Amino acid sequence: MTDQLSAELHQRPVSSTHPRSSCQARDIARDYLSALRPPATPETVDNVLLVVSELVTNAYRHAGGLSCFRVSGSAGSVHVQVTDPSPLLPRSRSIGPETDLERGGGFGWPLVHHLAHEVTVRREPHGGKTIEVFIR
Repeated sequence: MTDQLSAELHQRPVSSTHPRSSCQARDIARDYLSALRPPATPETVDNVLLVVSELVTNAYRHAGGLSCFRVSGSAGSVHVQVTDPSPLLPRSRSIGPETDLERGGGFGWPLVHHLAHEVTVRREPHGGKTIEVFIR
């Protein structure tokens, strides 16, 4: 993320909380987005909610829970941050004849990358990782 963009995002109001489920995280993000002026476009809202669902669900399902959840930005640029206690990095599942589609999972990470302008993952100094997604 550029320094200018980072500075712009950090000057905006932030919703930072600890949702207990992806549904609650979506509600928090939706409330945050609905308070923006000018309002976020329906496409931006949909994209942010999909990203929030994927990241928070994966934190609970695969990474030992959720350590931090933040939404910030403006109607035109939204930043989602999810921190979990697992040091394991997200990965995509390849799709091909050898793929067992009945096992499920592995397809949300490419979706996050498709919807986002920028995705970063960093390991935290005291364990775990933070995934940051910037959506325009």
